[in-house]
Amino acid sequence: MISLRSRSVQETHALASAIASVVRPRDMVVLSGGMGAGKTAFTVGFARALGVNDDEHVSSPTFTLVHTYSTGRIPLHHADLYRLGSLGEVADLGLREQVDLGAVALVEWGDVAQAVLGDCLVIHLENDLDDDDARDITISVRGHDWDARWERLRDAVRTWTVQS
Repeated sequence: MISLRSRSVQETHALASAIASVVRPRDMVVLSGGMGAGKTAFTVGFARALGVNDDEHVSSPTFTLVHTYSTGRIPLHHADLYRLGSLGEVADLGLREQVDLGAVALVEWGDVAQAVLGDCLVIHLENDLDDDDARDITISVRGHDWDARWERLRDAVRTWTVQS
């Protein structure tokens, strides 16, 4: 696990950009954390780093479930599972199939559906109770898709690493 600290929305964008530099087609990235933890802010930085056009408004797909951005170097599917009530509904979205066709998926509230999503990078964002702008962020993996890139990922986010 990697423990990180972001002190502002701009730092969260930059951190997401650093992670985006390491992703490749077929990656599933799960974003977890409470309401207002910064999942959508993370997605904005991630999408911009992939080259999604500035004229494409990156926002939470809470009511549409999935937004797709295809103007970047890798197609990006941004899903929000908050309103779904079963793993069957998650499976019906076909995120794994879309990713397997050469896209990347960022899945908000995806921690409840990891059994359906398969191997993934898990990014947990947590609000700091003493500083509204700060976030504590942990990165972990499920499965082995990131084994060969783990040190490269650790290097990419070194700026925000919390020293233990």
